[in-house]
Formats: sequence, C-alpha cells, structure tokens
Amino acid sequence: MNTDKQQLLKLWVGRLWPLGPERLWLASIALRRSGHWILAFFLKQLNALLHSNSLGPGATVSPDVRLGHNSIGIVVSDCVEIGRRVKIWQNVTLSAGRPARPPASEGADPGAPARSEQLSRIVIEDDVKIGANAVVIAPRGATLRIGRGARIGAGTVVTRDVPAQSIVVGPPARIIDPRDATDETAAQRGRTD
Repeated sequence: MNTDKQQLLKLWVGRLWPLGPERLWLASIALRRSGHWILAFFLKQLNALLHSNSLGPGATVSPDVRLGHNSIGIVVSDCVEIGRRVKIWQNVTLSAGRPARPPASEGADPGAPARSEQLSRIVIEDDVKIGANAVVIAPRGATLRIGRGARIGAGTVVTRDVPAQSIVVGPPARIIDPRDATDETAAQRGRTD
C-alpha cells in the first residue's frame, strides 16, 4: 500500500472515532448553531479535557479540517473561518475577536472598545497548512486573511495578511515566494553539477 492510500485510510479511520478532536469540534459547532449553547459548551469542555485544546464552537469550520497530533495545545477563537482541506499542527493559536479602538480624536478612553463593535476576524482559505507553535493574531477590528494554499512555518507569528500560495516563516515573519525557493534550489543544483 502506497503512502497516499495509507494517509487516506488513516484519515478515514480517525474520522470514525467518535471522540476525535475534529468530530467533537464539529458537533460543538453544530449544537451552537442550532441554539443548544449549553451542550456546545459541554462538548467544547470535553474536547479540552480529552485533547488539551480550546476550539471555539462559534468558529466556522469546513468538515474536512485536520488537526495534527490530536490537536494538543491548539487554541481557536470563535471569530475564525477555516476553509477546506486545512491542516493545523499542534500548539497553534488563532486569536481573533477583539473590537476596534475608537479614534483618539473623540476624546474617549483609548482602551475602550469602538462603538461599532466590529470584531476582528481570521479567514483561512482552502488548502492552507499551519505549522506547529504558529500564532496568528488578527488586528483589532480588522480581518486577517490567509490565502489559498499558503504555508505558515513552525513558530511563526502572523499579524498581517498572507497572500495565496506563499510561504511565511519567522520570527520575524517574512513571506517567501515559492518561485524564489524553486529558483534557489535550481541554482544550487546548477552549482553542484
């Protein structure tokens, strides 16, 4: 059996396990949407107890999300939208939901939330992979978008939008164009041949 078939089999066997972190998270989201917030909270707490994570039931998540290493240490706030075929490794934090600050000209307290109460959001598009210990923090009152097919390296702290098909590594976080990485590899091969 080749590795692609093994990975597919492993994915489907994991999906059959009723207490898997993805299944509990999706059930918690479904319960919250149907108005059963107490049961949703209970499932969130059960997931946290079994898998040492904090996966918000208010998030919008595709049913084929994958959480690496049993989702140990993953924290996802409620104001996160996750697309299809996204893989999130252990100890990743996706933090959103902070309101915008009021303009300083209004003379209000700088720490007080804005009147519009627009909360920050994180939108993760399809086919994104987020490495272990990465932190994604949306700016106050704004939307942070991670483009389709992007890769976020382990330990990277992301506070700005990530373009599609790009690779982000850090700290400090910097965007690497995949074509540059391919050109460097080709150049290195050319020197050694």
